[in-house]
Amino acid sequence: MSESDDADEIRERRRQELLEQAGETSEPDPVPAGTPDAPIHVETQDQFAEITAEGVVLADFYADWCGPCKQLEPIVERVAVNTPATVAKVDVDQHQALAGQYGVRGVPTMVLFSGGETVERVVGVRSEEQLSTLIENHA
Repeated sequence: MSESDDADEIRERRRQELLEQAGETSEPDPVPAGTPDAPIHVETQDQFAEITAEGVVLADFYADWCGPCKQLEPIVERVAVNTPATVAKVDVDQHQALAGQYGVRGVPTMVLFSGGETVERVVGVRSEEQLSTLIENHA
């Protein structure tokens, strides 16, 4: 079995776990290959620029101390698994300059990028369905 087969098996197992946690039994639409199925935790501004440069990217600006951010975390994880978007997580305490650059005044704030451009901004907790619809409108 190759490394890519192992990775696919792990992804599928994680997707099933998330579906079970959410109480969902129906199969989601297939996600295009090459789309990360877990949120990417941003470490640098350069990494963020690289992630958001292409495709559809949902950037979740959050803080560890934020209750609503913790509530949103499993939703964002399912969005990463079940949509064609890449999901990036940006800790506003570690990346204050990025938060300022994108006008983040409160958390959670999600910024949707398409083709490197900001196309939507959402503040507060949203459902998986709402975020998926937002992504589908730009995918």
